[in-house]
Amino acid sequence: TSKNKLIMKIIKAAMMAVIAASAASAFQTHFSHSAKLAGIATHSSAVTTLNAFHLKEGETSNMFEGPLPLVRERDACGVGFIANTNSGDEFGTHKVLSQGLHALDCMEHRGACGGDGISGDGAGIMTQIPWKLFSDYRSDNCPQPGVGMVFMPQDESRRDEVKEVIEKVCAANELEFLGWREVPVDPDTLGPQAREASPAMWQMFVKAPGLLEDDEATRDGFERTLYLVRRRIAVELKAAGLLKKEDGSEEVYFASFSSQTIVYKGMVQGCVLPQFYKDLQNEDFTTKFVIYHRRFSTNTSPKWPLAQPMRVVGHNGEINTLLGNVNWVKAREKSKALPPAGLLDLVDKDETDNIVMMCNTQDVPNLLEPLVDLNRSDSANLDAVFELMTKSRHRAPCALMSLVPTAYENEPALNDNPEIVDFYKFHGGLLEAWDGPALLVYSDGKSIGASLDRNGLRPARYSITKDGTVYMMSETGVVDLDEADIVSKGRLGPGQMINVDLATGEFKDNIAIKSEIASRHPYGEWIAKNRKDVTKMEFSDDRIYDDSTTTFAQGTFGWGLEDIGMQIQDMAGSAKETTYSMGDDAPIAVLSERPHTPYNYFKQRFAQVTNPPIDPLREGVVMSVAMTLGKKESIYKVSEKGARLIHLESPVLNSVEMERIASFAKEENGGFKQGTIPTRYDLEDGPEGMQAAIDAICDKATEYVRNGVEVLILSDMAADQGELNASTYIPPLVAVGAVHHRLIKEGLRMDTGIVVETGSAWSTHHFACLVGYGANAVHPYLALETVKQWHGGARTQSMMKAGKLTDATLDKAQQNYRTAVENGLLKILSKMGISLLSSYQGAQIFEAMGLGEEVIDTSFKGTTSRIGGVNLSDIASETVMMRPETASEKTKLINYGYYKPIPKQGEYHINSSDLAKLLHDAIGLDKRVSAATDRDEKENDGVKPPNAANYEIFKKSLESAPLANIRDLLDFESDRESVAIEEVEPIAEIMKRFCTGAMSLGALSREAHETLAIAVNRVGGKSNSGEGGEDVVRGTDLSDVDEKGRSPTFPHLAGLKNGDSANSYIHQVASGRFGVTPQFLVTGKQLEIKMAQGAKPGEGGQLPGPKVSEYIASLRASKQGVTLISPPPHHDIYSIEDLAQLVHDLHAVNEKAGVSVKLVSSIGIGTVACGVAKAQADVIQISGGDGGTGASPLSSIKHAGMPWEMGLSEAHSALLNNGLRDRVTLRVDGGIRTGRDVAIAAMMGAEEFGFGTIAMIAEGCVMARVCHLNTCPVGVTSQKEELRKKFPGTPEHVVNFFTFAAEEIRELMAHLGYTKFEDLIGRADLLKENTEQLERIAKTKGVSLSGFFSSIPDSKADRAFLRATPAEGGGIKGDVVHANGFSSALDREICNHEDVKAAIEKNEGDTAVSFNIRNTDRSTCAMLAGDIARKYGNTGLEGNLNINMFGSAGQSFGSFSLPGMKIRLTGEANDYVGKGMHGGEIVVLPEADAGFVAADSSIVGNACLYGATGGDFHANGRAGERFCVRNSGAYAVCEGTGDHCCEYMTGGVVVALGTVGRNVGAGMTGGIGYFYDNNGGFEERVNGEIVKHQRVTTVAGETQLKNMIERHFEKTGSEKAESILDNWDEEKGKFWQVYPPSEASSAVVAETIVGDAVKVSAIAPSEELCYLPIGAGMTPDQTTRCAD
Repeated sequence: TSKNKLIMKIIKAAMMAVIAASAASAFQTHFSHSAKLAGIATHSSAVTTLNAFHLKEGETSNMFEGPLPLVRERDACGVGFIANTNSGDEFGTHKVLSQGLHALDCMEHRGACGGDGISGDGAGIMTQIPWKLFSDYRSDNCPQPGVGMVFMPQDESRRDEVKEVIEKVCAANELEFLGWREVPVDPDTLGPQAREASPAMWQMFVKAPGLLEDDEATRDGFERTLYLVRRRIAVELKAAGLLKKEDGSEEVYFASFSSQTIVYKGMVQGCVLPQFYKDLQNEDFTTKFVIYHRRFSTNTSPKWPLAQPMRVVGHNGEINTLLGNVNWVKAREKSKALPPAGLLDLVDKDETDNIVMMCNTQDVPNLLEPLVDLNRSDSANLDAVFELMTKSRHRAPCALMSLVPTAYENEPALNDNPEIVDFYKFHGGLLEAWDGPALLVYSDGKSIGASLDRNGLRPARYSITKDGTVYMMSETGVVDLDEADIVSKGRLGPGQMINVDLATGEFKDNIAIKSEIASRHPYGEWIAKNRKDVTKMEFSDDRIYDDSTTTFAQGTFGWGLEDIGMQIQDMAGSAKETTYSMGDDAPIAVLSERPHTPYNYFKQRFAQVTNPPIDPLREGVVMSVAMTLGKKESIYKVSEKGARLIHLESPVLNSVEMERIASFAKEENGGFKQGTIPTRYDLEDGPEGMQAAIDAICDKATEYVRNGVEVLILSDMAADQGELNASTYIPPLVAVGAVHHRLIKEGLRMDTGIVVETGSAWSTHHFACLVGYGANAVHPYLALETVKQWHGGARTQSMMKAGKLTDATLDKAQQNYRTAVENGLLKILSKMGISLLSSYQGAQIFEAMGLGEEVIDTSFKGTTSRIGGVNLSDIASETVMMRPETASEKTKLINYGYYKPIPKQGEYHINSSDLAKLLHDAIGLDKRVSAATDRDEKENDGVKPPNAANYEIFKKSLESAPLANIRDLLDFESDRESVAIEEVEPIAEIMKRFCTGAMSLGALSREAHETLAIAVNRVGGKSNSGEGGEDVVRGTDLSDVDEKGRSPTFPHLAGLKNGDSANSYIHQVASGRFGVTPQFLVTGKQLEIKMAQGAKPGEGGQLPGPKVSEYIASLRASKQGVTLISPPPHHDIYSIEDLAQLVHDLHAVNEKAGVSVKLVSSIGIGTVACGVAKAQADVIQISGGDGGTGASPLSSIKHAGMPWEMGLSEAHSALLNNGLRDRVTLRVDGGIRTGRDVAIAAMMGAEEFGFGTIAMIAEGCVMARVCHLNTCPVGVTSQKEELRKKFPGTPEHVVNFFTFAAEEIRELMAHLGYTKFEDLIGRADLLKENTEQLERIAKTKGVSLSGFFSSIPDSKADRAFLRATPAEGGGIKGDVVHANGFSSALDREICNHEDVKAAIEKNEGDTAVSFNIRNTDRSTCAMLAGDIARKYGNTGLEGNLNINMFGSAGQSFGSFSLPGMKIRLTGEANDYVGKGMHGGEIVVLPEADAGFVAADSSIVGNACLYGATGGDFHANGRAGERFCVRNSGAYAVCEGTGDHCCEYMTGGVVVALGTVGRNVGAGMTGGIGYFYDNNGGFEERVNGEIVKHQRVTTVAGETQLKNMIERHFEKTGSEKAESILDNWDEEKGKFWQVYPPSEASSAVVAETIVGDAVKVSAIAPSEELCYLPIGAGMTPDQTTRCAD
């Protein structure tokens, strides 16, 4: 409007005046030139920590504060066991040990090395005690003593003191000491780091007490005594100051102390373990079993005790719920009632039995070492609880079933075993699952076994041989076995278990062992008799307030108009969370001038790299939001009382369900005593009244629970308007956290369940916070009241009548709201890789941003809050600020503008339309000039000259704006004098460090995407493709541009030049694998793995259906108009070693391209970054949680991910401290807009800088924030042709912006006195807190950045990290690409084979070559595919390369294969076979003399054909989980699969000739599946959300199916295929056809199209059928024709 134009002119004039007045400096930055640096403190790893920010009194550096498994040490590994009870004598054989050590060596690639490149992250074995080796310590009256494997101090005098304490404790507990044995070791085999930290290895031997003479049969009493004495020893050593030194070194650690098992482990590589421990080479070391483990740690500091196996468990995985699990274990310990006197007798069987049953150890740490401790690893804590359960009369399989339960609900495989379901129901009520990706191998000395987590997110294969030996392993092929000797091959599926009885040798499969365990108690009867169920009930229509009171109540609880107009409307109207776009550009809560609820001070944590997020959309079958109320009994002693609980189907309760819960208080109805505590207090008490109110409710809660209250209700409901007027309330999150922690402290938390009845919960994030901090359930009375108010409103009713909203009853609207909340909770759980809400409860999986110590200590103990912030009084004041005061506010809610910018009164948003206008004026862009108007007639396409003065205005507008980001609180402080700007390196050098954000083609229009790529390529930076792939036409530099800047190649673009390239420098590989083909991979100069996205970390990308145009669908191999939702990154990235495998794959297919890994800022990112560096990534990108997006759930945009300032600093510091910084380049992005931002990021450690939203603005974006609606008014984010024509940008506009930003950096460098940009990198000493900024708003008075940023190491003197490692030449990091090692040796041999090279060069005819392969050969044939793609693209190879392999293939066999590559493997393969397959043929079959039935045995692993875009695949055996996920073109036949087959499939055909797991076809939007169902169980395994299934009813369908089976028989000789073909008329009726709506009218599904060619092979040249006889009766000529 003219008014707005006038305002802009006034602003512009004012800005120009300011600029003129400040001619001395173009910056508002203040520079203080100090002659010397701030104080420098010595760091333990030879790096000094620089106090760039002077620590305030009482402060300490806190960057790495937090639980050790979160911030310092995460791991993953390879693990397995071998058990043979038949060979040898009672003590077993040395062969078992030798095979285990060989297997350990063959899993070296699943481990990693420390910073010295030699010291391993850890390797170890557990075995039966080798009694022959220890014959000197055995006697007739003590044939099997207790044996301790002890890590001791190297210092002899200290060691002697330790021995004295140990012997004294043993003597006090009647353990006769038989002697010490120094373990023979060879320290020369260790790496430097491992040797420096190596303990002295000693073994001790003790005789069982005389009281336990009758214990020999079970040895349970002796084992319990050894267990308890070990924990007592730790207490005594700590009391004597001998447990470890203050710096953590010289720790005394019992690797094992048992009369049955022993553990040898250390910080070594697998091959070094038997060289270091000489015992392992001794033929007298015999055993019946061995558990082996190779560790990949994200840290590099050697810690010998963290190596595995632990005392009973070898764990490959990560426990995502660890914080909650530890909290609840501690709560249980506090609640037990065993007096300290009962802990004194550690020998008597009854007494020791009582101790482990009651396990009151936390209250008496002076008697027994605490059971759990967050300073231990997740594996160590799990091992501790598991070990205790095995000592308390749980059998080992029973304990593991309880701790890591399967997803038993609606599991077809358990239909015939209700006792197993009842077992899980019972134990699920008592114990929160230790949830997360986990392969657990265990032994308590009596049995040995393995179990997999409920999601199946770890590989686990096993073989059984004729002599009864069981081989279980993370990878098949780690032990050389003759296939003729193998009688069975299998794999562990999700939640499955196997067990071997070490006494009898009996092997028990999943059902057998679980049914045996579950039948020990009548769990079903107990549940039926004692448990009360609250199922979902109809909602009440009754209102609790009138409209005006409702509106007033909403206002007091912080509701705004947006919350109703956006969130409630979407949740109640469509049962979905609101979708939004463009990221979060509003201030973080503690910097906001607007009032915020406490929820907004919390950021959800999420999984990345070391553990995967899971998929609530497509794999919700393994998830549950069910909760319980009531008193929880001991998990260590099973009894009927454990079933007495109230079971809630949903944690979101309505008033009717609250009444049902209240009815259970009656004695005849269960007698669950209940009490309600109001959380409101008088307004007159003022802000200081909150602390007293909190104390009062905590005291009341304690009193209630002591008096037997089992359901505690915290309620802020006001009776009427009068009470609302007179009172305020404790925010429910503060209240529930305070009560929860008080009850834990008092030992009462397990005795009650907490229901929060609140008006301050409406968003999914609110519910997650409440449950995460202790609530068992929530009654959101005001949210439900608001749904009623909304539903009855005239606007809502008219929208329903007009069809703009789905017509729904009031009950349905409330149901929708609850469904949206539940699905939102599942999404939040899944981000962290958690399946059960009961495991999320109390887990506190958040990071606080802006909460002070008082608040944390009161309500959120254990939560990290690294910059301080508000106190309780501040929260009380902020709560009162929300109250409506004016008459208008009382009748109409305020629009706070937290989501959408609201002029004047709303929350500040950085990326506004005004900001866009200011930048457009600076770079010469007029949004009215486009192809739709008169661009062709204008000079230089309407691009105006860049205007430096206008850029200054743009910059000033940001500098003078309200506080929004952490960096707004920072200022510069140089250590030298300024220099002339002419001395500073040129703009061109600086711009080489610039990158664009990963914005996909699809999210952006073609015009916007290509313009950005061309612009960044012009300035020498790095453009990024995003996850949508790219058109092959972009791979060639332009040479056809005319004098007007137009090119026939890109007719829709303007301002082009010859030599321009639209090929993105960085080609992204995301979880959806959209557009990922071999040619795409080899044309990228860098390949980026998208582990997380700033706007929604832990979730996959999404592209709304209207944006999937024909062109976009063709690039993504998907269906036009069908919404695309990428899976979370878990299908081939289960853990750090799986990420290392994908890095390996990409380095293989394109050896010249570096590999970058995109992470999102979060606590613990430092240790994750270390793992990524050790996984051989070349670049690590740290994205801020405020990153932009084309479409994302609103709560994800607002509440997940931390500022990049935090994540970047932590990653840089951790890498530097661990000696890994020179291995990687650090890149940062997320809201970077100016040169000042770049400079700050550089000082925090970044070397490259990504521009996302601001780069879009530079090409014309006007911040309309409708990206997700496909209605962008300037065509930047729309796929509509008419809107795309309005795109106003050219490459020159973007170049102008980058030029301004680079010049701003140069000016800043000149002021700071630096001439080379790289000299700023890592120089946090040039930054300081800006006290003036901190004092701008009241809430920031408690904020302090010094504790966090003082942890950044001082790198002023040592700048070596800026260059590549000496081993790689020490050159510029960007010029060095890490190369694959021995694991690609076979690949190189294939590529260098003269026949292969000649065939590629000749490009015609057939060539055949043969090779042997083993599991350490990984990504085999990927290099060959890369060589072919570079020369011929995706489809240009004319000849056939026949590659024959023999043996056990490593991971990613046949990845990225192309047409013309025919790969045949005789043997077996591991995970990811055919990953990214684009064409050709892969055939896997067993050896001809195999002793097992192929159709019943696993032959390939998990995630095969993930992201395949073409080709034919045949496996004569079963595949694992996630077969053909995101397949968009492969034609595949196998003989059965695990769960999640055809998930996210968009094309191709799959045939399964055997049984499949559940969840078939989840998210499948294209392609066809055929499934053989011989036992009638298939239908309940289909996910019917999208797909339908029917019998094969069409001629075309039958023809397609039959021909594919015929081809399978021809290629593999499959007996199963032959049997089906020979009885075709009978067998064809047993097949089901699965298809999505997009295929409903195809010829194979419906007889609607006559005469269409039916495709039966991805490589059939004509796509037409040849009709031939069926089955084994074909002539050789006919079978050859069929195969062709």
